[in-house]
Amino acid sequence: MKKYKHLYFDLDRTLWDFETNSYETLLDIFCKYNLQKSIENKDVFIEAYRYHNKKLWEDYGLGKIKKKELITKRFLVTLEDFDINLDSLPDMAKQMGIDYITISPTKTKIFPYTHEALSYLKERYKLYVLTNGFRQVQITKLKNCNLEQYFTKLICSEDAGTQKPKPEIFRYALKTVNAKKIESIMIGDDMNVDILGAKKVGVDQVFFNPQKTIHDENPTFEINSLIQLLDIFD
Repeated sequence: MKKYKHLYFDLDRTLWDFETNSYETLLDIFCKYNLQKSIENKDVFIEAYRYHNKKLWEDYGLGKIKKKELITKRFLVTLEDFDINLDSLPDMAKQMGIDYITISPTKTKIFPYTHEALSYLKERYKLYVLTNGFRQVQITKLKNCNLEQYFTKLICSEDAGTQKPKPEIFRYALKTVNAKKIESIMIGDDMNVDILGAKKVGVDQVFFNPQKTIHDENPTFEINSLIQLLDIFD
């Protein structure tokens, strides 16, 4: 096996359990704003939010909307789905957006063996976070989960001016720490964003696939538990 020196980790859904933490945050918001008065089923609200959030993140990645608009609009269009037509709705959605990016990164659910794997790897490699998430939000997540101790650098799409899976962000990540492609590897859960994005620029990949999703791609490595990283990087 080739000798790696630089390990790039995605954060959300790879180390930080985005689905669990986001769900808890949305429940907090649902209760805070007494949405049960207008929306009978909290899970229907959350599914609607996730649908719009995904679409708006795609628009953000394409440069169609700005960060500030994304944060607010994902709640505004969700509320509109349920015919909540208050005069104060835009202000309410704006505050919900602020609440979400404030509360969410304080949640601390991470995937099993995160600390064990990172503790082992830190002694042997340079570790970095490479994320499309907002910088301050990701910093807070790392601090609250006690993960910042493992990483030499946090590299965000905001720094690079572009998002994964675009080649430019991977080239930026390599250049920022003076890493060679052959000595680097990307570890992430998203086949398109993390794995195929890295592959396009000639960087090896570890596909984290805890759900054991069937696919037709051929990543360099594939794992369903973070503890398996110890077998790859022995």
